[in-house]
Amino acid sequence: MTTSVKTVGFTMDQKQSEMVDSKIKRVAYAEDLIIDLILNIKLDKSFTADATINFRWGTSAHVSGEDYDFGAALNKMMDVLDNKIKKEKDKIQDHQK
Repeated sequence: MTTSVKTVGFTMDQKQSEMVDSKIKRVAYAEDLIIDLILNIKLDKSFTADATINFRWGTSAHVSGEDYDFGAALNKMMDVLDNKIKKEKDKIQDHQK
């Protein structure tokens, strides 16, 4: 799984960078299912965290989370991302049966 993180409107500090790395580890269980994870974090009055995931079977998904706090926006996006990956994984496993 290739991961790229891009920020718009601000520069991430060390603490925020470490937070992003630890949150991405939450989806490490699906590393073999994902080609790449593109994360964009934008600051415009509030933080918006967007992620685009490209799965090995050609499907892609886009999720996002928004909050005035960096960590909260990231957590919201990661919760949605985690659920999306689980749904896709279950869908593929159902097709293989």
